[in-house]
Formats: sequence, structure tokens, C-alpha cells
Amino acid sequence: MMRERLRGIAARYHELTELMAQPAVATDHVRLAQLAREQRELEPIVTTSQALQAIEEQIREASALLDGDDAELRLLALDELDVLHARHRQLDGELLLLLVPRDPNDSRNAIIELRQGEGGDEAALFAADLFRMYMRYAERRGWKTELVGASENAVGGYKEIIVEVRGEGAYSRLKYEGGVHRVQRVPATEARGRIHTSTATCAVLPEVAESDIELRAEDYRVDVFRAGGHGGQGVNTTDSAVRIVYRAGTPEEIVVTCQDGRSQLKNKAAALTVLRARLYALQEERRRKELGETRLAQVGSGERAEKIRTYNFPQDRVTDHRLGQNFSNLPGLLDGELDRVVDALIMLDTTERLQSAGLSG
Repeated sequence: MMRERLRGIAARYHELTELMAQPAVATDHVRLAQLAREQRELEPIVTTSQALQAIEEQIREASALLDGDDAELRLLALDELDVLHARHRQLDGELLLLLVPRDPNDSRNAIIELRQGEGGDEAALFAADLFRMYMRYAERRGWKTELVGASENAVGGYKEIIVEVRGEGAYSRLKYEGGVHRVQRVPATEARGRIHTSTATCAVLPEVAESDIELRAEDYRVDVFRAGGHGGQGVNTTDSAVRIVYRAGTPEEIVVTCQDGRSQLKNKAAALTVLRARLYALQEERRRKELGETRLAQVGSGERAEKIRTYNFPQDRVTDHRLGQNFSNLPGLLDGELDRVVDALIMLDTTERLQSAGLSG
């Protein structure tokens, strides 16, 4: 199966070379760019496959020397075979990873939506902790962030907060954060020192272009109102806040509110960006269910029903339930040191994708 797939990829790669050489394509810059992009995506697979074939040929030549009468040549061949087999294993592993079906959304920016779950004020405070964790993580990775909208409660937590994260690899790494996050700790308001359990939900959506999701004006309603909460005099005294209510083709209304910026136009654009992302996530969820893809491959769909992680403060332990693994240094993780968890999830996801593509075992 793998050999057949590699032959098909090599054939397509050479076909693309021939197509780009045609005068009609060479003068069509849009078409040429599309073909060149496809070829660039295939090139690492083709070059790695060719290198693997070259190593296999060298292994055959070195193995043939083992049947000769020259003892010195046989020893040299054995040494060379050790090196060649090690290189073969390395290239074979690289090729497997290159053949893993890619998530087409991995190159996109991300939209994070956090909401308080069970636990009242403590849940809202936990949502604020998660928000700060993702902001610190974005800072560590050099990503840009922009607040879309927030609804605070009286104690400084968030009932809901939405932020856009822009940068290379943003969605590809943040998508594993979607789900229910649970915290176990003694709240600051707890006089008796009892441990409480609270939750916050997280959805991570890929940001999509206008061309990806068609939004007709008749399918949604736009309300404008005066922004409340923090934001300064200019925000609080003008009708800059925007609420979009979408009601076409979905089981229930989708409501997006944005009141962070002073400009009504900017808030409307931000709200439409979030709406497109939610509609796109719904489409992807339906498609994945039809294909029967695994849960880990669905992590970026916006699904918030499954408990994915527990933050246990008394024991300084973070448990990721998908990995079945504990991580220490909870304060460090909440300060944005997420790579150790995300890297482990990427490895698990890669293994599942290899299995689903019939490329492992």
C-alpha cells in the first residue's frame, strides 16, 4: 500500500512539472502558483523516497559482497551495512511522518473561546487563569494576540472570553486544548480550606477566510449597543459594541458579541470572523463524524463536552486524560510552559493518524 502511494505521489510530482512548463499555465499566474504550491508539498516526500531507494540499492550491493571470498571485503561490507541500515531506519521513519494525512487547518490562525463551567465564581476565575496561560504561551512562541470580546464577573473572572491568536503553527498546536478543563484547589473565598472542583470549557477554532464560508446578509441579524465594563470613556459612551445573531441551517441560534474595540466596524468584522470560524467548525464536525475519525483528530472542532485535563493544585499535578499522563510544576504550566504537554499530544495524534492511514504496524 505504501509503495503504491509513493508511486502515485511521484507520478503526480512529475505531472506537475510538465503542467507548469506548458505555455498556457506559465502565463496564468494564479494557476501556476496553485500547481507550484502543490508540488512544494509533495517534494519532501519524493526526495525522501528517492533517498530511501538509493540506500536500498547500496544495501543490496553491500550484501552481495558478503558472498565473496575476500574476508577483508566482507568485514568492510558488514561495517557499511550497519551504517546503511541505520540510515534506512531514519529515512523510513521520516517518510512515514511525511505520509501522515495532514490537517488542512494547521496553517491557519486560531480563535480561542473560554467559558466558565461548573463552580460559579471559582469557575470564572479558572477561565481567567486559562486565558492568561494561553496568552503567556502565545508570547513564548512569538504569536500575536487580539482580544475579540470578554464578559467579566464581579470577582475578576470571565464568564466568557474570546481571543484571536495569529502566528506560524498557532492552530496546529492550540487545537489540542479544546474540551473541558477541571481544577481542584482551595478557592480564595473558602474560609474552611476545603478543596473545590470547578470547570471551564475551551473551544479552539481555525480562523477561516471569507471565501471559505459564505455569509448572506439575510441569514444573520446585527445589533449594536453601548459597550459596558472596562474599556475607557470612548468605548462606554458610543454604540460600538456589536452582537450578531445567526439562525440559518443550524439547530439553534449562534450568537457572537464583540465590544472590545472602539470602532463599530472593527467589532463587526471581528464578530463575523468568529461566526465564520464557528460555522466552519460545525461543517468539519459533521464531516468527521461521517468519516468516523478518532476523537483526538477532532480536537480542534470546537467540541467542549469531553474532560481533557485536570489541574490539581494541592498535589502540584496536571493530568491530561487523553495521554493518561501526569505533569508536575503546575505553576509553570499556567505560566505558559505548555510545549511538554502539546508535544506529547502531537506524538499521540501522529500515531493515530499513521494507524488510520494503514502506515503503522
